[in-house]
Amino acid sequence: MGDPAITDEVLFERRGRLGVAILNRPNAVNALTAGMVAAIFEQLSEWAGDDDVEAVLLRGAGHRGLCAGGDIVAIYTDILAGGDRTPEFWRMEYRLNALIARYPKPYIALMDGLVLGGGVGISAHGSVRVVTERTRTGMPETTIGFVPDVGGTLLLSRSPGEAGTHAALTGAHLDGGDAVFLGLADHFVPSGKLDDFAAALEDGTIEAAVERFAEEPPASALQSSMDWIDACYGSDNASTIVARLHAVGGDAADAARMIETKSPTAVKVTLASLRRVRGMSLEEALDQEYRVGLRCLEGPDFREGIRAQVVDKDRNPRWRPASLAEVSTDIVEGFFAPLGERELGLASIRADAS
Repeated sequence: MGDPAITDEVLFERRGRLGVAILNRPNAVNALTAGMVAAIFEQLSEWAGDDDVEAVLLRGAGHRGLCAGGDIVAIYTDILAGGDRTPEFWRMEYRLNALIARYPKPYIALMDGLVLGGGVGISAHGSVRVVTERTRTGMPETTIGFVPDVGGTLLLSRSPGEAGTHAALTGAHLDGGDAVFLGLADHFVPSGKLDDFAAALEDGTIEAAVERFAEEPPASALQSSMDWIDACYGSDNASTIVARLHAVGGDAADAARMIETKSPTAVKVTLASLRRVRGMSLEEALDQEYRVGLRCLEGPDFREGIRAQVVDKDRNPRWRPASLAEVSTDIVEGFFAPLGERELGLASIRADAS
């Protein structure tokens, strides 16, 4: 599996019929590095052809979460250095997301604790997705001047009604019940039973383990709010959405105020991404997200958002432009313009393979 110094960040084990991958950066809530992504891709590719491995299980070390996303401090450092490590990281990460979605064997993800951004990419594309009472998941990218990626725009575009639009624009953390409602997860297992659930998978069937340990998920607050969510977010204009939310008041107005703290550019590009991605394959969605992501690297808000949230931690980003009204249609369209030779090209690779 290559350099142990890299693969120590992900532990791979064989337990009965299971191939087990354990993300092993607990002090960083198992945030993904390039080495981790490469190691997981290599091991999953190997297990795909191993007849002794009937299913794969992904979980995180420690008690804080499966994965808090990509290592955005590393991205910030790369941006400041004018480097090219981030585009290469995304190339490998998105290939991994596509591999998980097309994996030929059951892929079981234990989405316990924090599961954000890139953590969603390595879990919610799986075939068996398990949340707990500790799950806090979501795509919080607009908070840092970025746009949901790792296939997140496609996942949220497929959520009931406009619930995915609400989740994407606000960047809110969601509980296990919300994750099941949104279509990001399948089953709810109490965190105290996860070890027994995993052990049952070693020699028994997934269906039997789910039958034995899964419980009714908690009620989804999102589901109970669908009347105002659908009424307010059913527009392709972000300013219209915010105005409608304010007019409804209560929880809707809270959502409006939350959106108003995000990067106006990221909010508008996220909304456009969600509308454009409908009907796409995952590979086409990832190609679009890569295009948008590179444009975010070139603009001011991504760098500024990371600075404000995780570097200086002043929580006071200075967005440019500073308001939704100042983000023109031309600015938004520019994020989707072709990249030429820099395109990711996952959709064409899949087409050639089939």
